[in-house]
Formats: sequence, C-alpha cells, structure tokens
Amino acid sequence: MSGAQPPTGQQFELELGDQRAAVVELGAGLRSYSVAGVDVLEGYGKAAAPDGSRGEVLLPFPNRIDGGRYELDGVEHQLPLTEPGRANAIHGLTRFMNWHGSADGPAGVVMELVLRPSIGYPFTLSLTLEYSLSALGLTVRTTARNVGEGRAPFAAGYHPYLEVGTGVVDAALLAIPARTYIETDDRLIPTRRLPVEGTPLDFREPRMVGASQLDTCFTDLDRDPDGFARARLSAPGRETAIAVDAAYGYIQVATGDMLPPHAARRGMAIEPMTGPPNAFRSGEGLIVLAAGESFEGSWRIEPSV
Repeated sequence: MSGAQPPTGQQFELELGDQRAAVVELGAGLRSYSVAGVDVLEGYGKAAAPDGSRGEVLLPFPNRIDGGRYELDGVEHQLPLTEPGRANAIHGLTRFMNWHGSADGPAGVVMELVLRPSIGYPFTLSLTLEYSLSALGLTVRTTARNVGEGRAPFAAGYHPYLEVGTGVVDAALLAIPARTYIETDDRLIPTRRLPVEGTPLDFREPRMVGASQLDTCFTDLDRDPDGFARARLSAPGRETAIAVDAAYGYIQVATGDMLPPHAARRGMAIEPMTGPPNAFRSGEGLIVLAAGESFEGSWRIEPSV
C-alpha cells in the first residue's frame, strides 16, 4: 500500500565506520546491529514486527511479576496479565508505546517517553534512552526520573538476541560470569537462588551451548577491572559480549525455544537486568525512586567480527 508505515514506526539509522544500527519508534527497540555487513543481532526487518520480545526495552520492570500483583507502601496494585497463559505480568509497560526520538549526530539517537499512570502502575516516570556507536560497540544508557509525587518502583531490562554465524545457537560457545542462578517454578517465578558450581548451568568457563534449553536468570556476577561484567557468545573467528555496568546485577539468558520453529534457537537472548524476575513482589533488586530521584545505568554490545 502506498504510504504504508513500518509496524515499528519511525526508523532511526545509526552509522559509524562499518557499524550500522537501527532503533525504532515503537518501544524504543533495537531492530538491528551489524559490523562490516555481518549481523551481530538476530534482529528483524523493517517491514516486520518483533517476535519473542526481540530487541525490546523492558521498563519499568523486566521479566515476570507473579499474578501481576505487588504492594508498595501498604498499597496493593494489580497489573494487567500480559502473559495470560501463566497468569503473570511480563516485560513492563512501554514496549508498545511510541517514543520520541531525536538524532544525536550520525552515530546516536536519544529516545524519550513520559510514562503516565496506568492500571496497576499509578506513577509517572520520565524515561530517556541514549543509543550510541563508538569504537567499543553499541552503548545503551538509560535514565529514569520519578516526576510524580510519591515513591515509584522501578527495574530495567533489555532483550537483545545475539548471533555469531552458527545458524542455531547449539554450536556456539557461551560464557556467563555468574556464581549463582535463580531456580523457577513452572510459571517461571523464582523459588530460590542456587550456586552454579557442579550444575549444567555453570558457564563461568566458555562451553558449547549444545542441547541446553535456557530461560534462566544469573546473578552474583564477576566483574572485569573496568567494573563491567561480560557475558559472551562466540564461534570460531567471532565473539560478541554483552557488558553491563554496576547498575545491572542480573543477566537473563534464553535460547529462544519458545519461538516459532523457523526462529527457535536462531539467536541467544542475553538480557541485562537491574533486578530478577518478580522483583516488584520479592523486593530483590528493586529500585524505589523517591519523587525527583533518578536511576542511571549503561550496558553495551561489544562485537568482534
């Protein structure tokens, strides 16, 4: 149809040397990222919509909230059950909102949104995402400011799928610098924290993904001297790291088995998170912003192709 718009709205194209990235208006998502013509992300086309939360920004909470219910300051709140099959709220409130974008030179874009009160989240946040390309890779810097009158609960997450040219992820090597993982029930709600040592979930040394089916949150991250923790996906001649600063104490890793057969296990979701699943109910990793208070955090995709 003449004049038809992409499903994800306005497209913001970033360019630096041989790096290219595309950020979209819908949800401020990261649609694609490539270096020297080689895809770093298992993204999606301009005429497509993201499946499996591909490239999405998960605010003001990532992952799941049990039953969509939580309490803050003695007041109970009920979020819409956006994962009805498991009766959970999932992946925040901003994925399907139109963000305002403004170019920050050819290599950057600033995406902004005021999240107004809604069912189950009667708070107001001013949200800013800054995407920028540099010699280090693609950096995502997030600022969330409580511009309402009361305290507001908050956690941040992101959902990039990495690829390293192996077709499916089975033949890739995965490294996760985590000493602990979070066990979940059949609704993927946390039940307890356990050490990775001696389990099939110990990826502290790189090893082949193989038949592992992961949808697992890892924590107690070991950090490099620069303060970043790095999860890595690699294959001969290629490696990509997701590097997270001190604001991000959790990394969710998913092999994409829930996707349709043509897309399943084609990319590895390595998801920076400030809190674990169910943070709004458990309080673990939860950030509560006082009126006027802000959160800031950064993470980065570091490719080597």
